[in-house]
Amino acid sequence: MKKVKSKGRLKWGLIYTAAFLAAFAGSALFKMKFDPTHGKYTVQWSDAIGKVYADLSYGDGAANKFDLYVPANHTNESYGLVVYLHAGGFTSGDKSDDAGMLEWLCSKGYVAASINYTLRTEENPEASVYSQSEEIKAAMPYVVAEAEKLGYKLDRMAISGGSAGGCLALIYAYRDADTSPIPVKLVFEAVGPASFYVEDWGIFGLDQSPEAAANLFSVMSGTTLTPGDITSGAYLDAVKPISADRWVTKNTVPSVLCYGAHDKMQPFAASKPLVAALDENGVDYQYFVAEHSGHGLQNDNKVYMKYLDTVEEYLDQYMSK
Repeated sequence: MKKVKSKGRLKWGLIYTAAFLAAFAGSALFKMKFDPTHGKYTVQWSDAIGKVYADLSYGDGAANKFDLYVPANHTNESYGLVVYLHAGGFTSGDKSDDAGMLEWLCSKGYVAASINYTLRTEENPEASVYSQSEEIKAAMPYVVAEAEKLGYKLDRMAISGGSAGGCLALIYAYRDADTSPIPVKLVFEAVGPASFYVEDWGIFGLDQSPEAAANLFSVMSGTTLTPGDITSGAYLDAVKPISADRWVTKNTVPSVLCYGAHDKMQPFAASKPLVAALDENGVDYQYFVAEHSGHGLQNDNKVYMKYLDTVEEYLDQYMSK
């Protein structure tokens, strides 16, 4: 009887995990179906603005590629770098998905970069949020070196992303800033998973099923967890490397964040520990809540505009010479 019950729990745990991955993969659609900024944050890309160098390598893996956008003006003594990481639920998406954002950043005089990372797929079942975060960290020296080879000396950077990319951006800005080849000055992101506490992930049943929680957090952390690890709290050590909130200190960089109050992919409750950590440590941050929206922030255009306007203000404040 216990054996049957165990199999049943395992089955439901796998179903919860599959449901999460399937739903969150839809975050590749984390883009408005129309432009709520009315062109304010888009540009007509041309050689007068900049140039793109695509598919530059930072490692031996098939996905270890990045695109570099450099401004047409290459007379400055130094430049700021802005990295934007793509969405896709850690299982899909591509660095080319955010070309519009990268072009806009380049038009403001920044060197901009988009980085691919190994997605969790049938061909790459071992990929995890942790392994992806390690790839992003490994890519940074290559990005900086390539820019400088092209004549753009970098001395400061910001990192950003949406959804899965937002999660990876937060991890780099908070966990890996000390190892960055250039100083990290700012992070901005929307709807990226920022913390992993079972009680905050009830929309996927994790608060009711240690088996489901063990399966999903194992997939995301790249560490094998058991239901016992969940109930004892031992899982918290395993998920710390991918939990942005656990790396916040008094030296954490300024942050601009935006989340949907009705998000069914990235639990809205999971953004609260991050906000609490930023408050506790006195970090300069702005936290926008789209009160009528889910993962796509689609029902709160004014809030989304305020988020982007604040991003621009923070870029001007923290990324200027």
